[in-house]
Amino acid sequence: MDEKLKIKISIADRVYPLTVDPSQEEGLRSASKKIDAMMRQFEENYAVRDKQDVLAMCALQFASQVEQKQIDKSTDLEDAFERLRKMDEKASEILSK
Repeated sequence: MDEKLKIKISIADRVYPLTVDPSQEEGLRSASKKIDAMMRQFEENYAVRDKQDVLAMCALQFASQVEQKQIDKSTDLEDAFERLRKMDEKASEILSK
């Protein structure tokens, strides 16, 4: 039976109690630290009115990173398939001689 952990994660000076799988704890704590670091960076570099604006900027930043990785992965896959197709054509040419 998987035991759940009760942890507290702090984001933007608020504490959020969570019940998580032990395997998720490290990722959640790391994400919390990254969010807080990004918030500090936005607060230092931009005139923001409140924490909600900063959190929205963080959400957009993280979401765009995920989307870009998916786009890059898709492009990499297409490139790999194209290279394989060309290799297959060359191999067929050689074998047909």
